[in-house]
Amino acid sequence: MSDVDGEKLVEAMRRSADELSSRRGIRDLEVTLEQIVTAAVETIPGVDEGSVSLTEGGRVCTRHPTTETVRRLDEVQHEVGEGPCLTALATQSEDGVVVAQDLAGADAQRWPRFAPVAVEQGYRALLSTQLRVAARPRAALNLYAHDAGVFDEHARLLAGLFGAQAALLFYGAENAGHLQRAVDSRDLIGQAKGIIMERFTLDDDGAFALLVQSSQETNMKLVEVARWLVSEVVGRRAHGAKATATTRE
Repeated sequence: MSDVDGEKLVEAMRRSADELSSRRGIRDLEVTLEQIVTAAVETIPGVDEGSVSLTEGGRVCTRHPTTETVRRLDEVQHEVGEGPCLTALATQSEDGVVVAQDLAGADAQRWPRFAPVAVEQGYRALLSTQLRVAARPRAALNLYAHDAGVFDEHARLLAGLFGAQAALLFYGAENAGHLQRAVDSRDLIGQAKGIIMERFTLDDDGAFALLVQSSQETNMKLVEVARWLVSEVVGRRAHGAKATATTRE
């Protein structure tokens, strides 16, 4: 790795980390994914466009493609059931990097249904690297190139390093999202307990027990019962305030 390229990689990772450390960024998975794609396209030699393929509920979805053509090419891979990004998500290789050096040449045989479509749209090479979370491929970073043969060992190494670092950011943002939802649920349940304590003159334990009982009897999650109760009280107060204002007029 040359000093110049190494510096670019470090700068890109530091910039992404700085942006993600903001209050909004570290909690927003979509912000993280967009930053990963942008930094990769700017950093890795030979790359013209990029995207992220994310597994959700048993299917693969495209996130933040840099062009609509790239979005369509990702979708084609999903439709025909083959392509470098799907191979990267399924591979058990050490580095998790899959390279198509020439989709109009030898690589056309490996992905015969996808390769002609990519070439027709002006892309001869494609590199996909796993964003592995908890020892399993959770997403893949897809890097498209107009020219064949641009992904040499140096570019492959850079992509692998970038994928490893990006996976850490991805993992952090995803976990932060889970944590924020847990905090929000706790706050919502706390508000619901306060309403019950005031309405039925119960202590903290009694209010929580009533929430649990309501959850069991209605077959609703505890947080959903709490959300309904809070929204019902807020709605009633808003209606009362509106009625009061109308009377005064």
